[in-house]
Amino acid sequence: MIATDAWQPADGLTLEPNALRAAKETQRCLALTAGPGAGKSEMLAQRADFLLRTGTSRYPKRILAISFKVDASRNLKERVQRRCGQDLATRFDSYTFHAFAKRIIDRFRPVLTGEDALDADYAIGDRRVTRRQIEFADLVPLATQILGTSSIARNAVRQTYSDVFLDEFQDCTDQQYRLVKLAFKGTAIRLTAVGDTKQKIMGWAGALDGIFQTFATDFGAEPLNMYRNFRSKPRLLRMQNEIIRKMDPASAMPTEQVVGEEGQILYWRFPDSQQEAERLADTIHDWINHEEVPASEIAVLISRQPELYAYQLMGALETRGIPFRNEQQLQDISVEPVARLIVDYLSCLYGQREPKAWIRLMNQLIPFADEEVQSSVRQDFQRFFAEQRRSAAVEEALGEPVSDWWEFIRVFLRKLGVAALSALSPDYESRVQLDAVIKNTKMRIEDLLKTEPHLPKALNRFSDDQAVRILTIHKSKGLEFDSVIIPGVETETFWGNADDERCGFFVGISRAKSRLVLTVSDRRDTPPSNPRRWKEVRTPHEEFMSYATPFLES
Repeated sequence: MIATDAWQPADGLTLEPNALRAAKETQRCLALTAGPGAGKSEMLAQRADFLLRTGTSRYPKRILAISFKVDASRNLKERVQRRCGQDLATRFDSYTFHAFAKRIIDRFRPVLTGEDALDADYAIGDRRVTRRQIEFADLVPLATQILGTSSIARNAVRQTYSDVFLDEFQDCTDQQYRLVKLAFKGTAIRLTAVGDTKQKIMGWAGALDGIFQTFATDFGAEPLNMYRNFRSKPRLLRMQNEIIRKMDPASAMPTEQVVGEEGQILYWRFPDSQQEAERLADTIHDWINHEEVPASEIAVLISRQPELYAYQLMGALETRGIPFRNEQQLQDISVEPVARLIVDYLSCLYGQREPKAWIRLMNQLIPFADEEVQSSVRQDFQRFFAEQRRSAAVEEALGEPVSDWWEFIRVFLRKLGVAALSALSPDYESRVQLDAVIKNTKMRIEDLLKTEPHLPKALNRFSDDQAVRILTIHKSKGLEFDSVIIPGVETETFWGNADDERCGFFVGISRAKSRLVLTVSDRRDTPPSNPRRWKEVRTPHEEFMSYATPFLES
């Protein structure tokens, strides 16, 4: 433990004054607003480091972080592990709202009675089945019902945590906020809500207006603002600043804070979408193979419906052998811990020198215990792995195609056991959910093998860290990439409410750290699905392009 006044930000980082103040707050709740890339996630990680290292969060109390997406939840957990170290980070729980709600349901399920009563092995599906199955949308209301009914459940949650982080809080719905209030209002628990009112692009889902003001009133939270963008190079910052002047003039950064010529903004216009796809695929190929930009640091962000706007690009990437991930298609299976475990194990089993996969395996499989126990577990696993590796090598030596990969996984999972697998995620306390994720992982790998029969290459397509990401702007929130491409900056693409579309566009361009490419196609081919009201003739979005024009690379 160190004294609170002796604490310094981890890894020698410099925090702006309000971020440092927020990280070191010991008494009050906080309502922290900031622009994209202003270091909200980093501030939370530093705050976790402060609370844990100084003992401000006293053992055995824990810190709870609630995010809106699996990616964001996982990224925050990993960031805290890097800042605090593995041992302290074991006291940091990072969940999505729905995962947190499910944890409450699983622990206090007997509180639910009547039509809401659930069996121990209940499932989550597309319809309600009495006692046996609920819908995804039922999770938060049922958890709220439990906390509202049972003082034992409320007290158990409150006794567990000293601090709660609420990430991307601008998107909190009324149902989710009721859960927060029931769980934590009127307690000594410190809540830190962070978000960006300019990123509120979930109005369609019931996001509250003025949520930060409501939170500040209900919890006596101190409002703070952060402005500095840690992500983007100066040229990109200046473009972002022009949009901020339109959305929220008072939050625009002073000109002297965004000087410098680093960063690149490009605008390409094409006669048709096929030429657009070919040029972008060639460009991505050059970035990866000549500039050595990791594929995972390249993102293609689509306003909506990637299957309509990126199908030609995906075909062009496929032709060039460039690995990519269509996030809409994956449906977040790749971020499931047990899926990651399976992919990493297969990568080590069949691949050539996979140090990252091996380190992740060890981190997940070796328990936090004394060195003697860790050494014993590690030796046992290495013996087991060596045996399986020899068996896999026999197949390869005989020139046989990889066929028994799933049998290796079955043996591997049996060796680990249900208890160890369930410990990977609170969601896996339900055996039905665990089995479903394992089944979906197998199906996803089988689908990849249909287009890429070489298993190690197929596994590269599955993973986060070796493929170009193709995703909607909405799903990119909280993420960052070296190079970002936004195709179709056209009036016919961004056709919704002007304020909402402007916010969405701002979220997209602010994901880029070093390079941003914007494209327009005069003619966008009708996709094979032949969607209704598709317009082939396209026009540039004049407002959005006007933000970029002063900063384009000549």
